[in-house]
Order: sequence, then C-alpha cells, then structure tokens
Amino acid sequence: MRIQAQPFQVPGFTHLPAGEMFGEGLPAVVTARRRKWRAALTPALSRREREQGHRIAQAGFTLVEMMVALVLGMLTVLVITQVLSMAEAQKRSLTTGGDAQVNGALALFALQRAIAQAGYGAAALPEAAGCELRGQFGAAPPFSMTLAPVVIANGGDAAAGNNEAPDAITVLQGRTTGPSTPMALTGAHVPDASSFAVASSFGVVDGDMLIAVPQAQGPGTWCTLLNATDDPSSPLLKIDPTRIPNRASSGSGGNWNHSALFPAAGYNVGDTLLNMGTLIARTYSLNNALNLQALELSSTSGGFEAHDLYPQIVNLQAFYGKDTDGDGVVDRYDATSPTTNEGWQQVLAVRIALVARSSQYEKAEVTSSAPLWDVGTAATFADTAIATCGQSRCISLKVDRLDDWQHYRYKVFDTIVPLRNVIWHS
Repeated sequence: MRIQAQPFQVPGFTHLPAGEMFGEGLPAVVTARRRKWRAALTPALSRREREQGHRIAQAGFTLVEMMVALVLGMLTVLVITQVLSMAEAQKRSLTTGGDAQVNGALALFALQRAIAQAGYGAAALPEAAGCELRGQFGAAPPFSMTLAPVVIANGGDAAAGNNEAPDAITVLQGRTTGPSTPMALTGAHVPDASSFAVASSFGVVDGDMLIAVPQAQGPGTWCTLLNATDDPSSPLLKIDPTRIPNRASSGSGGNWNHSALFPAAGYNVGDTLLNMGTLIARTYSLNNALNLQALELSSTSGGFEAHDLYPQIVNLQAFYGKDTDGDGVVDRYDATSPTTNEGWQQVLAVRIALVARSSQYEKAEVTSSAPLWDVGTAATFADTAIATCGQSRCISLKVDRLDDWQHYRYKVFDTIVPLRNVIWHS
C-alpha cells in the first residue's frame, strides 16, 4: 500500500508551498498569509500553559537569596565602618601628636627665654650670689629665697639618680627702665633708718625694688628686699644723688620696707644696694593637671600667683652647668645646688629637658619604655644614672608614675641655656 503525504491544511487558509512559507524576500501577499497562519495557531495553546508562563514571568526572590544579600550588605557596612574608624583614629593621633610638638616647643622656648634673662641686676655683683634673701609685703607672710639667677629644686633623689619626679626651676631677675649698677653704701644703715646714704643713686626711681647685700655673708647676716620711696615734700625723704629713702609711710607706700627684716646690726659702709627695678621671681614647675605653670611673686600683693602655661608636659629635668676648673667652660653637669658663693659663681649654664605627651589615649600600648634624653658622649654628669644608647649616652626620663602611661606617645625637648648675665660679669 502506498501512502501519499498530504500537505498540512489549516481550515480557512489557502495552501502554501513549502518554499513560500520559509523563503526570504516573499511577496507581501505571502507575508500576510504567514501572519494569519501564526495567529490561527495561537488559540491552539492550552489555557493551562498560558497561566504557567504568566506565573513564571512574575516570580520574585526566594528567602535564601534575601538572606545572602543581607549578609553581604552587613559585611560591606562592617568593612566600611572599620576603615573609617581606623582613618579617624589615625587622624586623631596625628592631630594630637602635632599638639604635643607645639606644646613642647613653646614650653621649652618659655623656659629658655626666662633662664637666658636670669640674673639681670643681681649678677652685676657676683659676691651676692647665694645670699639668703628675705622679704615681706605689708601684712603678708614673710618669705625667703636664694639670691641666684637660677635655682633648681630637684624633684627626686639626686644621689640615687632618680629622675622620676619633675624638677622645679626658680628664675630671678630685675627689670629696670634704665641701667642697673650696684650702689655702695657710704654710711651705716640701722634697721629703723629712713634712708640709705650711697655714693650714687643713678637710675633709681620711686617704687624700685632694691636688695641690700652685706659684704660678709654668714650667721646673723642676710640680704633684704625693700623698695625705694620718694616724697618730694620733705628734703630728707626724697631721692637725691646720694640718698635713697625707704620709709613705709612715704612715696609709693613702701610696702616692702620692714625694719624687722633687717639684720640686727643693719648694713654698714661698704655694703651694697642692688637696683632690681621690677623684681621678677618666678618658679616653673608641673602641677597635678600636667600643665607647665609659673608661680610668680606679685609686686602688688607679696603673694605667689600661679599661671598655667602649656598642657600635657609630664616631666621636667634640669642640671647646673658648672665650670669647676676656672677656665670659663662648663665641664660638669649636676643637680646639686651650691651652698657657697664660690659654688654659685661656678654655675655658667643650665641644661634642661622636658617631656611632652600626646593627649590621645591609644587602645594599644604604643610606648614600651621611658623616653630617653640623649646627652652625648662628651659631657660629664653627676648625681644621675647614665645609660648607653647606641653610640651615645642617655638619661631615662621616667613617666611610669602616670596612669596608663604606655597608651600615650611622648616627645623629648632639650637645650642648654648659658646664663648670659653671669658670664658677662665673670
């Protein structure tokens, strides 16, 4: 039996040869027939198939996909947060480190400037160095200090080489509008005398601070702080070329003049008056708030007023630079204050170091040991422990008395300051 293939028939449509159904470049009539043929097949798709295709086209994310996306987002936020936190911490470290640099440099400059000017007025008479200076303002309590350009109060045990506690540095100087020259007494001055007889009162004006210095210092003699007074209404109570009054009731008030402060024998011919003008007596030290402060003698109240200067200064160490062989060159550094006039005249310089701390607390320990002060290999030091550091020698500046000291950064500043007013008159 022979079966003959019949062409595919679609009801309502004219039969198209195979070449016309799929050939390219078909005439317009063929193209129209093909569109009608395809449209006729569309109703043949079942309703169920169309509904399944519609559901597949509108399907969303699954729960697993959403959880994965959430975890990836959280990880991204965590990484960004850590990067920003590290960048901010580094920024704070750099900023506070810069603040420590500035505070340390300014604090060192303030000390250097004060020490360089020390001794003016008093250094003109080298024999006065080391004299006990007594003073009292009005009804304020009396006080005493050493008449020296710079006095170092060692904060630790110098003999044991203890550099843990900060030192204090007291600077004494005069400030006058004119020249300051020593004035020799030409007559005796008993404690209750109203004026000093001098060879010349050149440069002295009303209210100037004066220091009476005896020729011989020892038990029963000392230096006395007083002030000049000027009363033009009385010939005996006004300043003239050979007289300097010091009465409490005349001129500027004479608040510094107390007869009880004078030695029992008073002052004699050959003793000296030093004109300090405005007396500057200032002690630099560190307070409990880690500020470099200046405790200054007030000329208007007689008390000591504290002024905070620079913050985050955590250690201050100072040494006298002494010329022990008389050749005019410093050959020894120590922290022991002299006890004689000869010893004070050996002091030609002061060597200081201070430690500034960054205010930024670091979570990790960034400092493992105390900061080191490099003092070189040539200088001779006494009263302190010297350690070898590389090719040089160093002094350890202790900061471990502070809480959490290892979580801060430190910077050491140091200098040597010649006592120019002392050297000038040496």
